[in-house]
Order: sequence, then C-alpha cells, then structure tokens
Amino acid sequence: MKLISWNVNGLRACLQKGFSEYAAAADADVLCLQETKLQAGQLSLELPGYFQYWNYAEKKGYSGTALFTRQEPQNVTYGMGVEEHDREGRMITAEYEEFYIVTVYTPNSQRELTRLEYRMRWEEDFLKYLKGLEEKKPVIFCGDLNVAHREIDLKNPQSNRHSAGFTDDERRCFGRLLENGFVDTFRYFYPDVTGVYSWWSYMYHARENNAGWRIDYFLVSEALRDRLVDAEIHTEVRGSDHCPVELRIR
Repeated sequence: MKLISWNVNGLRACLQKGFSEYAAAADADVLCLQETKLQAGQLSLELPGYFQYWNYAEKKGYSGTALFTRQEPQNVTYGMGVEEHDREGRMITAEYEEFYIVTVYTPNSQRELTRLEYRMRWEEDFLKYLKGLEEKKPVIFCGDLNVAHREIDLKNPQSNRHSAGFTDDERRCFGRLLENGFVDTFRYFYPDVTGVYSWWSYMYHARENNAGWRIDYFLVSEALRDRLVDAEIHTEVRGSDHCPVELRIR
C-alpha cells in the first residue's frame, strides 16, 4: 500500500505547477494534503478513481486539509472534537478495516512564538486523540507537523535554536509521540541520514542551497512496525515550498 502526504501550500496554485500530473503519476492508494487554502465550492478537482474528503478552515484562504483514497473508508471524521482546534480545518481521520489514517496540519507557533502557548494545547489534545483511536485499532498519521525533531532534521540548527518549529517545547512534544509508541517512519529506515528535507523557505534561495527542514512526516503505531516497507521524501518534486513524503506498508 502506497501513501503520500504533501503540504501543497495552496492547492489552486499547486494545480498550476503540475499537481494533477504528479498525482496521476504517483498512483498512491491514499493521498493526503495539507494547507489546501480553500473554501467549499471553490474548486472541483478531477481525480478519477479516488473518493475525496475535504476539511475547510472558517477563515478564507487559510489552512485546510484533504484526503483522497482509492478504497472507501468505513468512516470519516473531521477535526479532533475540540472546538478550539476544529475551526481551522486541520485534520481528517479515515477509518479502514485494519487501521486509521489521519492527515494533519499542525499549527505553526509563528514568529516571536506568538502561538506557542496555543500550539502546546494542540499537542496535548492531539496526542490524547491519537491514543483514543489506538484503543480501537492502529493509527497512521501524516502531514506537516511544523517541527524538526533533531538537529539533523534541519540545515542550520544552531541559528534556529529558538525559532518556531525548533523550540525545546515543540521538539519535546514530538519526542512524546515517540515515547507513546509512534514510529517516525523515515528515521526508522534512515536513522542517521542528513541533508534530506521536506520544506525550504522561499527566501534566500533556500531550496537551491538545500537549506531546508524535515517537518513533514509519516508516523505509525508500534503495532504496524513490522508492516513497514519503505519511507521516502521526494525532494525532486516542485509545486510547493514543501515536497511530498511517502510511506509504503504491506
């Protein structure tokens, strides 16, 4: 089974940069998107063979997630059931026979860390939500988690020591996911690989210089560890300031 996650940073813009061609060539069983920046009715996407599920933010042109799947899920829910978090279209959960798949766009702590306090509440509630799902069946979750966990997950760790996405608090929250039995699939296969990132700033020729961050992930419940086949980060794919990440499971 092939799963792909991509923060498209505006799906309408990404469509002008080859999204449809990429989606057709990738031929994923499940394709998860973040930061679609859409409202209901603004886009009719032709994606033959896929069931489509969308979660829109109340704020126009902001956030938003989507999940496209060849196999119709048993059930689909939107958000985590916490009103404070569910206004921004950041989560979709699809239930299948053997596991859940969650696409998530974690809130950014913002410059000057103005949203870090809110982000910490999100992290606590998100982990609680995942563990609640796990009581029923294993979980696969993916998306832009807006954190680089280790120093090897970004090009310039020292100068970003207190930047949003690399604070001690955010990194500690990611570590808590691992402590609670979730597996960072890319690091499972490539524990010490450096220089492989999933996001680059549009400024300072960051992508050309590969001055990036690995902030897009697939994590899975420990119960799925033996089913992992490979994880990839498709740095060659353009169309957004993020690139797609992939997980294959048996």
